[in-house]
Amino acid sequence: MVTQARELAAQSARRHDREIVALAVPAFGALVAEPLFVMADSAIVGHLGTPQLAGLGVAAALLATGVSIFVFLAYATTAGVARRVGAGDVRAAVRQGLDGIWLAVLLGTAVTAAVLPTASALIDAFGTSATAAPYATTYLRVSALGIPAMLVVLAATGVLRGLQDTRTPLYVAVGGFTANAALNVALVYGAGLGVAGSAWGTVIAQWAMAAAYLAVVVRGARRHGASLRPDAAGIRACARAGAPLLVRTLSLRGMGLIATAVATSLGDTEIAAHQIVLSLWNLMAFALDAIAIAGQAIIGRYLGASDPEGARAACRRMVRWGVASGVVLGALVVAGRALFIPLFTTDAAVRDTLLPALLVVALAQPVAGVVFVLDGVLMGAGDGPYLAWAMLLVLAVFTPAALLVPALGGGLTTLWWAMTLMMAARLATLWLRARSGRWLVTGAVRA
Repeated sequence: MVTQARELAAQSARRHDREIVALAVPAFGALVAEPLFVMADSAIVGHLGTPQLAGLGVAAALLATGVSIFVFLAYATTAGVARRVGAGDVRAAVRQGLDGIWLAVLLGTAVTAAVLPTASALIDAFGTSATAAPYATTYLRVSALGIPAMLVVLAATGVLRGLQDTRTPLYVAVGGFTANAALNVALVYGAGLGVAGSAWGTVIAQWAMAAAYLAVVVRGARRHGASLRPDAAGIRACARAGAPLLVRTLSLRGMGLIATAVATSLGDTEIAAHQIVLSLWNLMAFALDAIAIAGQAIIGRYLGASDPEGARAACRRMVRWGVASGVVLGALVVAGRALFIPLFTTDAAVRDTLLPALLVVALAQPVAGVVFVLDGVLMGAGDGPYLAWAMLLVLAVFTPAALLVPALGGGLTTLWWAMTLMMAARLATLWLRARSGRWLVTGAVRA
């Protein structure tokens, strides 16, 4: 009996592994496109000079906030669509996804309208130096024109993930990154547009990606007989489902902004180094989140099919994947630091500042691996209210720790130790919830 039980457990693990790999590997390629956009911009702009790179760092943080607070467009849509797929109603799943896309159009237009006239004030609010501020303002104003496209990409990606399709987002992301890199080089150096050229290249690539996604989703809607017209009730339902995740993401982005503000107060060298470290952190975060994306789709489908035990088993397996992936990523950062640092800057002071911070980041990756996986599992379960309250608690822990860094004479490395404390606090809150089992709510729609 023991041998038979072990064999059944092994078969279950292999089945979950196949599901995770089938969704996570393509999702990884799609997810890394976003930080690769910023990394490409950082590498190209970094060779224009430290003030330009510092300006990009501040503007990129603001843009990431303007877009990432609406990441619920992807996460909530994935969970909702996956539940309906698990329940066997694909038409309703696609219709719900279209409601999310219409919500993205409305929100993106509003954000762009708000950012354009306030760009200079937003940059000044960060205490940006006089040498970096003009570059930051230019980059922010141009890049704001791509915000609606970025939000449409988020929502459409969520639709496809919920339908258990992570390959299409991979193809679109690869095309978008390639176009972005080529346009940046051509416009920054070939056309001599400098920082503005980098922003325009990214905007063009983002709108091209949005058009590609819309073509795929519209084709799927017609195939399943789902209406393309905006539905006010459906849009409102998407907004309500995403509201807790909005609170969660605002708290997370608030911590990112606090970290950037602290780095800015330390000087141009520190904020330039922080931008490079943050770009690499985001790349690894999205890589780890690939497993979480698989978790959102898989967990939503299992719960929609009223299979809580399958959801629990998938969660356990994904946690193991998260730990292993974090260890590997941390080792790669340590082993490859001498190779990738010169790609971003030739400034010796910036290099010396960022190296010890990178080592802290490497040590934190196994913890980050579990955090991202459990975050994705609870999102897939539609457990947004708990995630919102948990992240508010983490914000309360991180804020004083970060603000004390300059007051105590700490530097960039100390700031990244505070970031590691934040990840440990997130791990504690997520682990407790996962162990409780209260997230295992079944049905096509979470009550």
